Amino acid sequence: MTEEHPNVLLMKRMDIRNLEGATDLFAPDFVWHYINPNLPQVEGDYIGLDGLQTFFEILGKETGGSFRVKPISATDFGDELVVTHVRNSMFINGQPIVIDAVVVWRIVNGKIAEAWDIPSAHVMAKPE
Repeated sequence: MTEEHPNVLLMKRMDIRNLEGATDLFAPDFVWHYINPNLPQVEGDYIGLDGLQTFFEILGKETGGSFRVKPISATDFGDELVVTHVRNSMFINGQPIVIDAVVVWRIVNGKIAEAWDIPSAHVMAKPE
């Protein structure tokens, strides 16, 4: 049996519902990059753990608190990158939406230093 990479194990410790409990996982100058032409009011860079919390607060407002993340997979690429596949579900303007997304995480010295959140922008996922 193959052991999981330490960076994948680090990612599994993160709970986006409790970011305050995850301060030990993030570098102080962490940057969250969000790319989504369908939500330009949310696109941008968010700095620090406070910035990431702000991102999820804005997304929560845009979706009426319906935003949910279902982790699908996490794969390490070398000793610095982890790519996660997630399925996001939410309601926007009263319409249910399910999309796939990948997040590329950069981990330096055992801390999450940067992440790029890239949702599918043109194809919806099949609801489960």
